[in-house]
Amino acid sequence: LYFLKRSNNMKKAVFVATMAILASSSAFHTPLFTTRAPTSIQAELVTHYEEIKLDTDHGMSVFDITPQIEAIVAKSGCKEGTVTVLSKHSTLSISINEMEGRLTDDIRQYFLTLAPPNKPYLHNDLDYRVGPDDWPGGDEAWRDFRRTQPVNTHSHLIAMMLGTSECIPISESVMKKGKYQSILAVDVDGPKTRGIAVQITGGN
Repeated sequence: LYFLKRSNNMKKAVFVATMAILASSSAFHTPLFTTRAPTSIQAELVTHYEEIKLDTDHGMSVFDITPQIEAIVAKSGCKEGTVTVLSKHSTLSISINEMEGRLTDDIRQYFLTLAPPNKPYLHNDLDYRVGPDDWPGGDEAWRDFRRTQPVNTHSHLIAMMLGTSECIPISESVMKKGKYQSILAVDVDGPKTRGIAVQITGGN
């Protein structure tokens, strides 16, 4: 016990002596890193919104909307920021990929295999869909309306897999996407006239 106490006292003495030496050393007072004032960037906020109208083909069709998005980015005057492209429909997808004819055929075949149109989907059972409480004319009027709608559960499922929006960075007034990347609009329930929202946020 005596030797243990003596060892602890020696450790304390060495620690106190070391701290005293460091405190008196000029090196101890030299900062290990330097700081500088933050640099302010003067830029005017840019926000710009437009919509693209797109007439699609029958069934599942793929369109390259990159040129339209590039034109909107150029018009906005945004130098640094992002552009968000959003489908305004539950059966129209927005995706980034290569626009190549045989690949678009593969896209159709692949996703129609994953979600075949002829499966017994509950959403397609129009007579059993319950309408909104405030639908004019009540549930019978709702059912009459639903009978005019397509049986398109597979379209909803494919759109969920592909996604309905993309966000692309803008730098030096140009979208920073890959060489073979295109912004694709994939309609899974055509033919229809579709709306696509384009929102740009950034600075000039």
